[in-house]
This record gives sequence, C-alpha cells and structure tokens, in this order.
Amino acid sequence: MMLRWPGMVYAFLMLVSLSSCEKIYDDLEACPHGVSLRFVYDYNMAYANAFPKKVDCLTLYVYDSEENYIATHVVTADSLLQDEEWRMQLELPEGSYHFVAYGGLACDKSSFSLVQEPGETSRFEELRTLMDMDCLTSEDSARRNLHGFYWGDLQLKTADLFQEGTVKMMKNTNNIRIVLQDVNSEQPVYGKDFIFSVTDDNTLFSQNNELIENGRVTYTPWAQGNTFIGMDDAGREVVGAYAELSVSRLMTGNSPVLQIRSTLTGEYVIDIPLLKYLMLYKSDLYARMETQEFLDRQSEWTMLFLLDSQKRWVQTYIKINDWTVRLNETGL
Repeated sequence: MMLRWPGMVYAFLMLVSLSSCEKIYDDLEACPHGVSLRFVYDYNMAYANAFPKKVDCLTLYVYDSEENYIATHVVTADSLLQDEEWRMQLELPEGSYHFVAYGGLACDKSSFSLVQEPGETSRFEELRTLMDMDCLTSEDSARRNLHGFYWGDLQLKTADLFQEGTVKMMKNTNNIRIVLQDVNSEQPVYGKDFIFSVTDDNTLFSQNNELIENGRVTYTPWAQGNTFIGMDDAGREVVGAYAELSVSRLMTGNSPVLQIRSTLTGEYVIDIPLLKYLMLYKSDLYARMETQEFLDRQSEWTMLFLLDSQKRWVQTYIKINDWTVRLNETGL
C-alpha cells in the first residue's frame, strides 16, 4: 500500500532529512567530503573482475592536483579485499586528486618494493617500483615465483557524501610453463637434463607503470621436473620435462629471450625471441586487440616443444596454451 503524506507534513520531513551540506541548521556537523574508491582487476582475457580473488594487499598513494604527495593508505585485511562491496572511503579537502594503487606491494611475500617511499616533498613523477633482486637468485624456489603485482591509477574530484570512482588495475607478473616431449612419444624426456631461462630488462617501473632500462636479468624456474603426459599406443607411459618460470611485465619494446640448454650436450635446444612466439597464440578472435594489451591481459602461458630422438627441437610446430601453430605457415 502506498502512503500519501499531507503537503505540510511532507515538506517538514524533507527539510529535516536534508543533509548538513545544505547548511539549513548551523549546529549540524559538516557533511563528509571526499571519495569512495572501488578497485577492479578485469584487465584479463576473461574480462571479469578478479580483484577479490587475486589481490591480497593494497597500497594507495594520494597526490593532489599539482602531483604533490599527500598520503599513503595500506589495506591487508582479507575481509575487506575479498568483499565485492568494499569501498575505500577517504575524507579529503575539496579538490582534484591523483590516486595510484599497487596490489601485492605491502604483502609479506611481496616481490616488488618502492625505490623510495614518498615523503612530504615527493612528487608523482618520482614514484618508482623495483623487483627485489633476490627473486632471481634465491635458492628458495618459492621466492623465484613472483608474488602477483598489480598497478592502477585514477584522477578524481571530491564531493560531499563521497565522489565514487573505480581504480582499474592491471597485472605486471606472468607465469610461463614449458613442456618438452618426444615427438614420437617413444622416449622419456627428463627435466634434470635441461637448463631453462628467460632473459629480459623488466625489473624497474616508472610512475606510469612503464618499464625503465635497468639492465637485463635472467629468470630461472621456480618449479621443474617430469610430467606424465599419457600412454602411447603400445601402452607405455609418455614422460615429458617441464619448467615454470615467473617473469615481470612483458612489453613490446623489449626483447626477452627464452633459452633451453641440454645438460648432456651443452647445446641450446631452444633459443628464441619469446614475444614473437607468444604472439603466435593470439587468435583472430582478438584481431583488433593491440599487441601490448594482449600481453598484459594474458598473464599465464603454456608452451609445448617437441624433441626428436637426439633431444633436438623439431621445428615444425609449437603449442602455446591450447592453440597449435604450424611454424612453416608463419614464416618463422
């Protein structure tokens, strides 16, 4: 049933319900003023928000309209980060602000850190993030598995009762799983017989999440061994070698190289420009997607190489994720 209020009563209730922002009653407290921020990570191939499942700590840096540093806010509580309805509400003086967010920076297992924490006189253009070098050299294999690292920013004006805004995040870390298999499934291929590596210059980030030259580094596997592939027609087990490497952001302006060397012969079984081969996986379904966007959205990769009886790469085709590409049709 719909209730109808007499005109005089309705007008009175409306006056009482008006917020203090309307300044009708001088004795009321000022209306809260600032922003209400939502954080979203849907810059992936599923186009779905994975922030609640993927980001386990959040650091937000606040800069004013002149790009001067204002404040830092850190959130590590799962109860907040895993809640789709959670918003970060900040009370701020009236104005326009630049918000810069990092996921994975404040976690205990973080693989990246600021080159220098901002202070009273810091400016936005001074913001730099650097991968911790022990992620490359640690004997602890878990350390070489880079902790998920995310970045996003937003420029937004404040408002009474909080201006709403969404900070779009992107992922800066990748996982590459490599599998080696005998082309005829006749001989086992063992992980201990190979040395896997990826080299790139991608450890230092600018304030805009672009890479800054910092010297080439070598990534080595955080996991390596043998994998059961299946049974052949004769009922024999097919065993392949595998390795998983975690690497920082892949960018088109760089030239990362994937190398696999045999410990038996000392020769390189694989020595290829990584990006060129990863881009073979890009289906025509994403023909309009820019190369860099594809590399940023697709953060998990699987590459299968077939070897002959001499443990040499049969350079006829390669399987990346679930996509098979015949190399003789690509001109490689």
